[in-house]
Amino acid sequence: MNAEIRQIKTAAEQGLADAFSRVRASLPGAGAVAALREKAFSDFEARGLPHRRVEEWKYTDLRALMRDAKPLAAPPDAQAKERAKQVDTLVGDIDRRRIVFVDGVFAPDLSDFSDLESGLSIRPMAEALAQGDPLVTAHLGKVAANNDVAVALNTAFMGDGAVIRIAEGIVVEHPIHLVFITAGEKPAAAFMRSLVVVERGARAMLMESYVGPAAPDYQINSALELVIADNAHVDLIKLIGEGANALHISSLMASVGAHARFNDFTFTTGGLTVRNQLFVQFNGEEAIARVHGANLLKGRQHADTTLVATHAVGHCQSREIFKSVLDDESRGVFQGKIIVQPHAQKTDAKMLANALLLSEAAEADAKPELEIFADDVVCGHGATAGALDEDLLFYLRARGIPPKEAEALLIQAFIGDAVEGIEHAGLREVLMESVVAWLAARG
Repeated sequence: MNAEIRQIKTAAEQGLADAFSRVRASLPGAGAVAALREKAFSDFEARGLPHRRVEEWKYTDLRALMRDAKPLAAPPDAQAKERAKQVDTLVGDIDRRRIVFVDGVFAPDLSDFSDLESGLSIRPMAEALAQGDPLVTAHLGKVAANNDVAVALNTAFMGDGAVIRIAEGIVVEHPIHLVFITAGEKPAAAFMRSLVVVERGARAMLMESYVGPAAPDYQINSALELVIADNAHVDLIKLIGEGANALHISSLMASVGAHARFNDFTFTTGGLTVRNQLFVQFNGEEAIARVHGANLLKGRQHADTTLVATHAVGHCQSREIFKSVLDDESRGVFQGKIIVQPHAQKTDAKMLANALLLSEAAEADAKPELEIFADDVVCGHGATAGALDEDLLFYLRARGIPPKEAEALLIQAFIGDAVEGIEHAGLREVLMESVVAWLAARG
């Protein structure tokens, strides 16, 4: 007798399947884009939501954490847009160009498209998908991490986002700030997808902010494909300040060309469950990538940083530094993998993850890995977790500094090691002010 084995779907998996059936015909894009969506959702259905037996998701059991699938967010009404205007976008008054999305939908009246520099083009992803934009056709899905379930879900449901092209040799003077605001008053989900192509010799600074209310609970799945051509230079800063009950998944897929420079920094303070994925691949020699990040977590927050840096060619350098400060019952996860493929000789790669535990109930998990298939490389990794240094605390207190102030100074110095790699002085200052505010709220 042959027994048919059926995969039992969770409520969230069934909800996603139902939602895709309802909206697939109305999602932007036809032809190749629609086929891409169908294949992505089939890939998701074949594997389901990742769980702890999937090595890449060992510490973030999404099948258990994602109890249901929220309905897709409705386009924002006037009240939602008005609430969005009042939101702190986490970067202070830094001079930049804002491209705003409210509940996953482009908000032109809140964005700044005036006086675009020559060689800089920006348009909404939904419009680009619907009209078959050649830039999107050429690049969408090409840089994506094909084996990742979260990316597959994003590809299936992708709605709006930004499509940005910076032409060859152009230097964009002001940072381009993508602001993703959740302003709805009901539980909802939004899937945003952006594509940025920085052509040969161009230079730009990009920022992403994710913010939302403490209630209701909502789900964000966002992805950015970034193409950095030869000799280009990109700085990317991501600030995750989601609401207290939010589930946030974001994925960066970056392709780095020859002699290119890529500086990435992620700062996480908000969200109940955060999964920040980074897939960086070197595709040209003599390139340098610095991928840094910092987490400030409290309560029952869970933040997972998963990084895969792939050296597909030789003579490249990568540096990864991640710092986490964990209070109360929060949990910080770092999974980092450096892959050095055959022929990627003279690779220079180093990875470091440090966690500072402010509570006995806080938890830090680190899993740095090296996969090296070349024999002439310099690669290393390290990870630490521990409490504040009692000797340093004693030193400061012996000089008359009160205990709480002494702790704050040490925590600021700890996070400062990661923040100091940001080239924009104003943004460094804003982030350190956020650290001070977080410490003050801790009491």
